[in-house]
Amino acid sequence: MKIIYYILTVAVLSSAVSCKKYVNIEDPKDQLVTSSVFTTDATATAAMVGIYSDMNAFNYQFANVLTSFTCAMAADEFVYGSTLANFDEFKNNALTPGNTYVGLMWSTPYNFIYRANAVIEGVTASTTLTPAVKNQLLGEAKFVRAFCHFYLVNFFGDVPLILNTDVLTNTSKARTPKAEVYASVIQDLKDAKQLLVLAYPGNAERIRPNKTAATLLLSRAYLYTGSNALAETEATEVIATTGQYSLLNNTDPNNAAHISKVFLKNSNEAIWQLQVVNTLNGRNTWEGNTIVSTGVPLYRLTKGALGLENGFEAGDRRYTNWVGQYSSAAVPPVQHTFPFKYKVRLGTAGAAATEYSMVLRFAEAYLIRAEARTQLNRLGDAKDDLNIIRNRAGLAPLTTAASQAIAMAQVEQERRVELFSEWGHRWFDLKRWKSTSGDAAKTRADDVLSLTKTGWKSTAIWFPIPVEAMRTNPNMVQNPGY
Repeated sequence: MKIIYYILTVAVLSSAVSCKKYVNIEDPKDQLVTSSVFTTDATATAAMVGIYSDMNAFNYQFANVLTSFTCAMAADEFVYGSTLANFDEFKNNALTPGNTYVGLMWSTPYNFIYRANAVIEGVTASTTLTPAVKNQLLGEAKFVRAFCHFYLVNFFGDVPLILNTDVLTNTSKARTPKAEVYASVIQDLKDAKQLLVLAYPGNAERIRPNKTAATLLLSRAYLYTGSNALAETEATEVIATTGQYSLLNNTDPNNAAHISKVFLKNSNEAIWQLQVVNTLNGRNTWEGNTIVSTGVPLYRLTKGALGLENGFEAGDRRYTNWVGQYSSAAVPPVQHTFPFKYKVRLGTAGAAATEYSMVLRFAEAYLIRAEARTQLNRLGDAKDDLNIIRNRAGLAPLTTAASQAIAMAQVEQERRVELFSEWGHRWFDLKRWKSTSGDAAKTRADDVLSLTKTGWKSTAIWFPIPVEAMRTNPNMVQNPGY
């Protein structure tokens, strides 16, 4: 399906072509929905599964470039080793509303929100679906809607909250305050958690969200909104599902539980992954296909005293297993490091994939709980959670921090080296944390990026509303600084 760039176009084109393309029952994976789809369990499920299929097909835009790569460059994780105007704007935190990727960061999530809303409406209205399938699909659709709104509000701040397929209303909808968007995200995830079960549907691969996926994302949403006690409770629930998930911490690299195997398909650390759609060219994931280098890497960890390359402690297994190294043929050689969480650039054409794109994973639950406990001033408990992560990385345990500020610095360090290059975590963290300077008007991004970025401005924490969204919606207002 062609990427649809703006809410208006998403709504109009989806409605116009639904009968011709999206509801072709013979090929349901690429289909949007009309009421006829929701008459049987099989066709209704195909409508929902088609969203994940396209999420992965568009993963180069959605997860790879749009989130993991651009946000890593906007933060302090890595840089693009060549010249590309759209990427340079992210690297320099000098975005323009006409940036191609900014446009896609707006339109792609709204595309999936529209489709999730169509599933919610169709499933709710259906009288022929079995109750278990109806609950499963409603839960998944609400999860997807929450997931996409979560990323939109973290990219742009206030964004239109779209909860139905009403074209006339949605195409001119003003921006909704962040607090209201988060409230909707949280409610959707609470609903999804009640509707979903712990078992993975379908073939039991971890490629469709289950109850634990909803619980982990709910925990994150609570953390981001300052509801620390609730964030701790939800993270604890995720951690308690130890029979289904665990950190991969075996010291034998040949063991399936070794840290180098975290990003394999259906690893025991995976809570939700996107499955490869087509392995005919040998590609497993867009992340591996794009980042893994056979020569001078294009995506390089930031250098210097404050760079990610030097951000790992000596002996950290995350560095030795998740960071690749390349030495150029120059004299003297120049060494570059690059993200190496995914190992497969191109596998054997037509062979089964060995890696899936990781969206949610178990380690984040410990990091969320550690931060929530720090904010609740339970520093000993927070230390225990961080030490579980550090033990897997082969690092010495921490002692209880002497202050909340020191404990938060420890949380920041572990989040930085654990979650680098994954789904914008570092960028979102820098934006949501308060400055350590005591200036309430500033964020941690001001502290960190003002030291490494030329011309850093506080307004850069929000991306600009795309030029076409401004042009087509008379009620749209641009972010400050653009």
